[in-house]
Amino acid sequence: MSESSLPTFAVKWSGKEFPIEGLSDSTTLADLKQLLMEKTGVRVERQKIMGLKCKDRRSSKLIITKHKRRQNALPTEVSSRPAGDTDCLKDMGVKEKQKLMMIGSLEESIREAAKAPNPEEMPEVVNDLSMEEDIIAVADRPEFLDKIQKRVETIEIKEINAPREGKKLLVLDIDYTLFDHKSSAESAAELKRPFLHEFLASAYEDYDIVIWSATSMKWVDVKMKELGVTGHEKYKILFHLDSSAMISVWIPDKGLIDCKPLGVIWGKYPQYNRQNTIMFDDVSRNFIMNPQNGLKIKPFRDAHFTRDEDRELIQLARYLKCIARLDDFTKLRHRKWERYLDKYDK
Repeated sequence: MSESSLPTFAVKWSGKEFPIEGLSDSTTLADLKQLLMEKTGVRVERQKIMGLKCKDRRSSKLIITKHKRRQNALPTEVSSRPAGDTDCLKDMGVKEKQKLMMIGSLEESIREAAKAPNPEEMPEVVNDLSMEEDIIAVADRPEFLDKIQKRVETIEIKEINAPREGKKLLVLDIDYTLFDHKSSAESAAELKRPFLHEFLASAYEDYDIVIWSATSMKWVDVKMKELGVTGHEKYKILFHLDSSAMISVWIPDKGLIDCKPLGVIWGKYPQYNRQNTIMFDDVSRNFIMNPQNGLKIKPFRDAHFTRDEDRELIQLARYLKCIARLDDFTKLRHRKWERYLDKYDK
């Protein structure tokens, strides 16, 4: 009898899609990796195929009734674990036309990255990026996607409040986004952006909220308490992230850039994704790995002189409310958010 075959599926890597077909039920993960090495050039030991779990089925137990008239089988217990190289693909639940994602770097890409200059010898990197081509290219680089996966596997997130079903995700920077961290004042409250609490309360109706700063967690926790965000009665924060969740990416002609890859959150919380996540930051390089999900906010500086005129958070609260009804944020161009509001008002 001929051996049955697996469904046809595809593996995505570095912006390309590789169809996989004609595999038998006895094909193992190691066999698949060998095939992918032939197709992509990525060595087997450098491959990471996302989301594969191996289903373990325990034998059903039979209960015999007192009179032995019938046997009742308990439901088969099914558990899952990360797939190993010797596991068969048929036990991983791969479905017809399913698309898997592979992370891994070519040897030449690794050698190229290793040749990057010492950051201490480089000129200071500009504070922002203007070339969309660079941003798009960086977002698909496998060596940077590999860094994100390592963050997903190693970072520990301390939840402050539980995620809510059906909510979208809003990720917020602190410095110059919610708070003027350079001006002098007797209290942090004097330097918070106008309408901060009203903005967060409005956003919380449709979004779970994450605070992500490029500083230390100690600083993040302290500032959120001083600003009155922690424990606020009208909204709740999901969790805080700090610089340890960021990665560094190398861009020709610009050098090393630290950024906040949303894939770290998506890897930990699969209910959030590029379709339902938006990120506010005053520096667009922070969302270079997810350009479609980032909105560059006008920086809040010189609080003592600008707070009476600053209405950025009021307008952005309206924008968040407008787009909350949409199923897919990837069809939006967030840099034109003000134009979107103008059309919405008409």
